[in-house]
Amino acid sequence: MAGFKAQVSILGGVLALTFSAWAYLFYQQQQMASQAMSSLWMPPSELLAWRFIDFALVYYMWAVMMAAMMLPSAIPMILAFARVCRQQNKAPGKLTYLFILAYLGIWLVFSIVLTLLQWQMHGLAWLSPMMDNQHSLSAVGILFLAGFYQFMPIKNACLTHCKTPMGFLLNKWQDGPAGAFKMGVEHGVNCLGCCWTQMLIMFVVGVMSLLGMALITLLVIAEKTLPLESELICKAVGVAFFGWGAFLLIT
Repeated sequence: MAGFKAQVSILGGVLALTFSAWAYLFYQQQQMASQAMSSLWMPPSELLAWRFIDFALVYYMWAVMMAAMMLPSAIPMILAFARVCRQQNKAPGKLTYLFILAYLGIWLVFSIVLTLLQWQMHGLAWLSPMMDNQHSLSAVGILFLAGFYQFMPIKNACLTHCKTPMGFLLNKWQDGPAGAFKMGVEHGVNCLGCCWTQMLIMFVVGVMSLLGMALITLLVIAEKTLPLESELICKAVGVAFFGWGAFLLIT
């Protein structure tokens, strides 16, 4: 019973953080839709016009998006980690939250890359002030990149890791708080290797598109949970990205 309560508590904490992130993103989109453009903050269109506050706001937006989109797909690994901690009579709560913190830390670092990429895309006028794509060739390029990456061995290897939580934990287990943190970092790195190009697709559908975020989140979850070979899933999704890019190219 104590183990079940611990699992429920951890799951509740992850879901609360996830729902909070989605609620913030929904609020932000509602603000953008309901307020006049003159009263909204928008990223500057010129590179040299960006101030620290602009970088901070864009980074915060991406950081919340990464938490909202990637935490749900990590739930099987998080619960498996907590279960192994409990079986070894270790404190599942403390160690699991360290694991989650390290996992999220990888995506928070990647959010810096996304922020800098958005900065450049505004400077090139590839994104509108409302953060929608207004350069079709850049959208096609991102989709072709994402499609090509799906066929690379590293994508298949990273997805295989994410689809087998117990295999990762049995082979990579490290004791103690430092071990939990290191395992969270390793899982985050593998997860990043699996999904980074899919995050770039937000530059295609609109950076603040809730529908785009939801569909990409569902795609990531499907890739990691469908009872199919990872190589088959990778190639099927890659073909879909190539088709989407080709459609944009000819229309």
